[in-house]
Amino acid sequence: MATNKRADADRLPISQRIDQRMPNPKRREATPTNWQIKGELFLNCSCEMFCPCVVSLGAHPPTEGHCHAWMAIAIDEGHYEGEDLSGLNVGLLVDIPGRMGEGNWKVAAYVDENASGKAYNGILQIFSGAAGGTTGLFTMLVSEIIGAERAPVKIIRDGNKRSIQIGRKIAGEIEMIAGKSPDHPVMISNSKYWMGPDIIAARGLKSKVRDYGRVWDFGGKSAEICPIDWQGPNP
Repeated sequence: MATNKRADADRLPISQRIDQRMPNPKRREATPTNWQIKGELFLNCSCEMFCPCVVSLGAHPPTEGHCHAWMAIAIDEGHYEGEDLSGLNVGLLVDIPGRMGEGNWKVAAYVDENASGKAYNGILQIFSGAAGGTTGLFTMLVSEIIGAERAPVKIIRDGNKRSIQIGRKIAGEIEMIAGKSPDHPVMISNSKYWMGPDIIAARGLKSKVRDYGRVWDFGGKSAEICPIDWQGPNP
């Protein structure tokens, strides 16, 4: 019973959750914090071909004029103010109305149900940009946080495929695009993209989102995979 009550409390009420844990960026000031995350981020978005945001650094418009996406973050190693984040998974629902670099993102976060209270709060601080460092730019890009909750975020990394399952809300599977060498997929390397310098090109296989009034299907659309090594401004 206690677990159910805590899960409900994490989802509702929205006003309290946003004010206390993942505040609206218009009211938020970044507080530099000691944190680090190493692992992998992969996503599937609404672009018909490989995401132009990667090479243009967010300056080129998405192929459909807007960017709808889910993101999956597998934390292999990490900490937030001394709290271990290793082994935790995070999912994001991202709704961008135009060019990535112009902001006005709307975001919902799904944090691993196995996260401790401090880890849960820390992850929200990191992904809201409030903790500063690598993700600090989110304070400028995200205009509205539409939700944040604990959830059973299941991530599978198997060979050239990646998948995420968050109940019936997000179910996505992507596959790397094969390159000339069978053991080296198509990728962009040495980029200045915010996620990381090396981006593996992929495509959506089965990919559906149904939450917060969004009903999306990214099957056959652009996807990408990126090793990440992010940290806060304080060593």
